Amino acid sequence: MKIFWSRFSAVLVGISILSVMGVLGYLQHPVFGELPSGERLARIERSPNHVNGEFHNQIDTPMRTTDQSEWSMWMQTLFGKKGQPRPPGVIPAIKTDLKALARTQDVVIWLGHSSYFLQLSGQRILIDPVFSTNAAPIPFANRAFDGTNVYTADDLPELDALLISHDHYDHLDYPSIRALRPKVRQVIVGLGVGAHFEAWGYDLRRVHELDWNESVELKSGVRIQATPARHYSGRTFERNQSLWVGYALLSAERRLFFSGDSGYGPHFAEIGQQLGPFDWVALDMGQYDPRWANVHLTPEQAAQAAEDLRTRVLTPAHAGRFSISPHDWDDPFKRITAASKRRAFALWTPEIGRPIQLDGRAQTFTAWWAEGSDGSPRFTSVAE
Repeated sequence: MKIFWSRFSAVLVGISILSVMGVLGYLQHPVFGELPSGERLARIERSPNHVNGEFHNQIDTPMRTTDQSEWSMWMQTLFGKKGQPRPPGVIPAIKTDLKALARTQDVVIWLGHSSYFLQLSGQRILIDPVFSTNAAPIPFANRAFDGTNVYTADDLPELDALLISHDHYDHLDYPSIRALRPKVRQVIVGLGVGAHFEAWGYDLRRVHELDWNESVELKSGVRIQATPARHYSGRTFERNQSLWVGYALLSAERRLFFSGDSGYGPHFAEIGQQLGPFDWVALDMGQYDPRWANVHLTPEQAAQAAEDLRTRVLTPAHAGRFSISPHDWDDPFKRITAASKRRAFALWTPEIGRPIQLDGRAQTFTAWWAEGSDGSPRFTSVAE
C-alpha cells in the first residue's frame, strides 16, 4: 500500500509539474503581448499617473465593489446563474462597403462591441477593432454573438490612424492587429501599449504612445487627444502596466468622443468643459455588474455622462457582440433607451454596419434588438 501511494503521489506531482510547464509555455504565445521595458518603461515612470509601479485612476477605484473574493466572483461569472447573456437568434447587421465611402463624407460605422470605423475631414480612423470570433486568449471563452462577424481586416481601406483604448482582449485583438498592419499609417495608444505593437512587428516610428491629455495631429487639421478614463489594464496576471484612455477626435467642423472602457467619474464633466460640446459620443454602457461597479458605466450613468460631455448625439458602445457580464444581452439597449428620454441629447442606435452621418441631418434608428414574434431579434430599417 505504501508503494502504491508513493507511486500515486509521484504521478500527481508529475502531472502538476507538466500542467505548470504547459501554462508557462502557453504564456509565451504572442497573443499575450509584452510588458513595457527599457526607455518605454522609463518614460512611463515619469508620468504623473504612474505611481509605485503601476498606473492609477484619477480617483480611488477599487476593482471589487462587494465583499466577494475575486476567485469567487469569476467562478460565479463563469458558472453561476445567468439571465440571457446571449441573444436567442441572429443579430441583425448590414455590411457597408467601407472602401467605397467617399473621403469627403464624415461618417461613423459601428462594427460591434467597441469597434468603430470613422471618417473625419478626409481621415480614415479605426478604433478598437476586434474581428475575431473570440475575444479572449482561450478558444471559445468569449464567443461573438451570431450574426456579428460581419467585417474582417480585408474589408478595411487604408487607415490614417488606428486607435486603441487599452490592452484588454475585447479591445486589443492580436489576430486583427496583425492582419491590419499593412494598412495602418499611424497607431495611437496609451502609454505602454506600444510594447504589444513592437512585439507584433509594427514599425515604432508609426506608433504614438500618449499620456492623458496628450495629442497627435493628423492631416487635414484633425487632432486626436487621449483623455482620462476610469478603468484598468492587463493581458496576464500583471495589471495596470499600460494606460487606459478615451479619445477626443477634433476637426475644424466636428468634435467626437469615444470613452473606451470607463466607470463614471468627474472626468466626463472635465472633458466636456475642456473639449466639448461634442457632436457625437460613444460611451461604454455594457458589461456592468454590481461586483465591479467602478470600472464600467451603467446605461443610466452613461446618460448622465453624455450630458456631462455636452453632446448632441449618444451611441452605445461595449455591447451587442460579446457577453462579459451576466446581464441580459439586450439590457444595455433597453435601459439606455429609457434613461435617454427627456435628455438634452439624441440617442442613435444603429445596427452593426449602418452608417451614422455626421453632417447634421436628422436620423432616426429603430429598436433592432427588440424581439419578433418568434422570440428572436428582428431586422429593422432606419427612417431618415
